[in-house]
Amino acid sequence: MAPRVVIIGAGPAGVRAAQACVEAGLRPTVIDEGRRDGGQIYRRQPEGFSRSYDTLYGTEAERAASLHTGFDALKRSIDYLPETLVWNISANAVHTVSGTRYGALPFDALIVCSGATDRLMPVKGWHQAGTYSLGGAQVALKSQGCAIGSRIVMMGSGPLLYLVSAQYVKAGAQIAAVLDTSTFMQRIAALPRLFAIPPALKKGIALTRVLSKAGVPVYRGVQPVEIKGSPQTGVSGVEVALAGGKRIEFACDAVALGYHLRPETQLADLAGCRFIFDDAAQQWLAQIDSDGRSSVKGVYLAGDGARVRGADAAERSGRLAALAALQDHGVQAAGIGDMQRLRDELARFSRFAAGLREAFPWPAQFAAALPDETIVCRCEAITAGELRRVVRETGAQEANRAKAFSRVGMGRCQGRYCGHAGAEVIAAA
Repeated sequence: MAPRVVIIGAGPAGVRAAQACVEAGLRPTVIDEGRRDGGQIYRRQPEGFSRSYDTLYGTEAERAASLHTGFDALKRSIDYLPETLVWNISANAVHTVSGTRYGALPFDALIVCSGATDRLMPVKGWHQAGTYSLGGAQVALKSQGCAIGSRIVMMGSGPLLYLVSAQYVKAGAQIAAVLDTSTFMQRIAALPRLFAIPPALKKGIALTRVLSKAGVPVYRGVQPVEIKGSPQTGVSGVEVALAGGKRIEFACDAVALGYHLRPETQLADLAGCRFIFDDAAQQWLAQIDSDGRSSVKGVYLAGDGARVRGADAAERSGRLAALAALQDHGVQAAGIGDMQRLRDELARFSRFAAGLREAFPWPAQFAAALPDETIVCRCEAITAGELRRVVRETGAQEANRAKAFSRVGMGRCQGRYCGHAGAEVIAAA
């Protein structure tokens, strides 16, 4: 019998995984939490909206259109479950909920393409209304067709900082400033690795030109000081220290923050996959082989949910993971011969991703410098000072112990936004 293949996620990795299965004569089930396909980077606007691809996706317009067209062609050949949440994974079954309907889908091969979420470092005042993640700002633009404010500051580091800023400029929004914590020299040092994917490097340069042409001021090597505002009016400005130490403030009514992305690993964790600590990324990542096989038989991980390497790499890793699953289950697929080429291409994307980490490093050092009154966990209003007190007075040496004494990470987001920064504060203390 043909293996039962379940794919979680309809972003770049999930769509290409589904295509590989359909090409092999299978009918996979594709589960997606979103209302429409595309994932985060190629998130489709709601039906009836008419903004152009160029306006919504900028330099990624052509790839977005290709992915959407490809998925539309697949719909008659797959079982597609949009607006469906995967809340648990047990042995050979995926547990879902959609509205008030619960279900369990058995599988022989599970391909998890869960994508990535924003990686955030707190700054004093980031709890003010009008502070968003970069991903949240992108969702507002693509899904609701609106900007997060009338005068916006984009702050953080990484390619997403420039992508979202350029997308906002193309949509007609006013960007007060782009504030990058990385330095120009860090980018220069990373160039040998960044040349691994020349087209991606060219896209990055094109994004900076969009900002330059629009007259958006870009500051590099900054250190965030405070997001100004009040409970009554929300955000009113952003203060940063420039590379030379001079402090400067930008008036705004909204701020978007972000430092790269982190894999969304909760589903891999629920599936029982083994994790390893990546020193370069300073993150716990699920262990996979070169084709996306996890430590659990029958479970495959692809896209940014496995390794953050960008949308182009996600498409390749989704296809490769699907081909690995087909190969493991004895399905004859014409694409099996493509596997070595896909591995080689992904190795180049991995080198490029390493270059991005070098060019736009995670600012772990900022955690130690956060003022005690800075809220780290926004859900539970836990401050940096409270975390330091827990370490000092209770002897908590790691995040789970500190969580028990302080409630950090126990709110609605379950640590998705404060988890990494909270761990950095604890580690520094």
